Amino acid sequence: MAWSVEFLNDELRLKLESFPTDIVASFLRISRMIEGHGLLGMREPYVKHLEGSLWEMRMKGRSGIARAVYVSLRHQRVVIVHVFVKKTEKTPRREIDLALRRAGTIK
Repeated sequence: MAWSVEFLNDELRLKLESFPTDIVASFLRISRMIEGHGLLGMREPYVKHLEGSLWEMRMKGRSGIARAVYVSLRHQRVVIVHVFVKKTEKTPRREIDLALRRAGTIK
């Protein structure tokens, strides 16, 4: 069974699509790597564990840095629960808390 990368809702997808094109291209590249090879072989600089069940896709481009926070579910599903442009060295607590709340809504 192949891996799939999906968004929790259309609002998140649209928010990501509003990011600069080099950031979106970075997201697409990482997503395709996950879909093609799964999460087992994925490491930094592409993905990193955040907290609990949360992981982040680490997107980088000339225009800046962004993150797509995701959870991994059964049946080889990756669900993006939050996307944001990163402005500080450490991921802000409010971004993690928001992602945790959204992850708790997934069934």
